Amino acid sequence: MDKKRLFKILAKADAEDISAMAEKIKNRYSIVIIKEPNKTLAMIKMREPVKESLFYIGEVLVCEAIVELDNVKGIAVTMGDDLNKTLDMAIIDAACNKGVFEDEANLLKIEMTQIELEQKENAMHLKTMVSFSSMDQEVPKE
Repeated sequence: MDKKRLFKILAKADAEDISAMAEKIKNRYSIVIIKEPNKTLAMIKMREPVKESLFYIGEVLVCEAIVELDNVKGIAVTMGDDLNKTLDMAIIDAACNKGVFEDEANLLKIEMTQIELEQKENAMHLKTMVSFSSMDQEVPKE
């Protein structure tokens, strides 16, 4: 699984699910915390749509952690202030980098649940959309 997909799933997942996966890894391997989970600020970069120039819209609170599993590093940066979840995500990243992550089936189940929830929310929003195309067809009478 590629990193972008992995972290998209982990970021949306419940902290308990991530903690359970990380606990399995901690029980089997020696984890060294290189950088304790810590709060910091990160700049949010946006692209202006007309000129397509980049600018910084502001700062957001993030947590970051770095761990090592058998000389292989794992890194996680998450928005918000959940220090434990960030540490667990870094442990999972290290296990993936080492090639010893065994909970991919569970991760795929979590992803499917997230997709279903997103589709239900999108369907609810579609019901409230207004169609302006019917207004274009009306011709005012003189």
